[in-house]
Amino acid sequence: MHPRYNRASLAHSALSMQALWMLFASLMFAIMAMFVKFASEQASLGQIILFRGIPTAVGILAWALATRRPIISPTWRLHVMRNIAGSGSIWLSFFAMGHLPLATAVTLNYTSPLFIAGWMNVRERDMTDRLRTVAVVVGFIGVIAILRPTVDQSQWLAAFAGLAAGSLTAIAVMQVRSLGRAGEPEWRIVLFFALSSCLTGGLATMLTGWKSLTPYGWLTLLGVGLCGLFGQFAMTRAFSRGSAALSSVLQYSTIPFSILLGYLFWNDQPDALAWLGMLLIAAAGLTSTWRTLREAQRKA
Repeated sequence: MHPRYNRASLAHSALSMQALWMLFASLMFAIMAMFVKFASEQASLGQIILFRGIPTAVGILAWALATRRPIISPTWRLHVMRNIAGSGSIWLSFFAMGHLPLATAVTLNYTSPLFIAGWMNVRERDMTDRLRTVAVVVGFIGVIAILRPTVDQSQWLAAFAGLAAGSLTAIAVMQVRSLGRAGEPEWRIVLFFALSSCLTGGLATMLTGWKSLTPYGWLTLLGVGLCGLFGQFAMTRAFSRGSAALSSVLQYSTIPFSILLGYLFWNDQPDALAWLGMLLIAAAGLTSTWRTLREAQRKA
């Protein structure tokens, strides 16, 4: 075989594996959200957060100790800022998942690229990037469209919590980029986030008391933790294998996976305006992510 065709075949195979890893990660995160909604029927929010962190923290700690990797980070201050935002985001998003239709809660959490794009425009005092500005406006039109037909008065608090989770996720993502530029390995970023989930979830559970669970309740908590672990591992593999743009695009497949799960288990059927809102948010988020990646490549 000609070397050029061999290289093309290898590149195609690598992209295919990256796509499969990212699709698997998106499916795991959608199933995790489903388990969060199920777990909310019996467990407290603190218990759910605690079990989201335990499998990931235990798994990474065991691996780090076995391979004798340093756990204490020289950039711990950046970790503190990242985990304050990350912990706030996971608390708000899990609260939203427990009280909103699954697809609505997941979609609101995917508004983070819109907040990042808006912040970049404000920070740079530059509104001449019309594509990014239009993407932000279109995305938030999508937010309005998805909330009006699907959220009743009793769900507005959860809806605002989901939107706030998206904004805090944006802050956490920017902190992760700062950690990456400082040379911090991905495994340690994930480890400290898992530990912060264990800490905040454990403290909340101590303050509110442990709610007794049936075997079904324990199963749902285990599902939250394991799906979160598998999703995190698969997403890390996907982003480390090649095109960040491809992984960023495919992570939005969590939304259609969530729509399918919501229909199967709760008979959630978004109407036409809700579908339009989801499409606008996804399209605007993808555009904002692509624009941000292009700018990062230009500055590199």
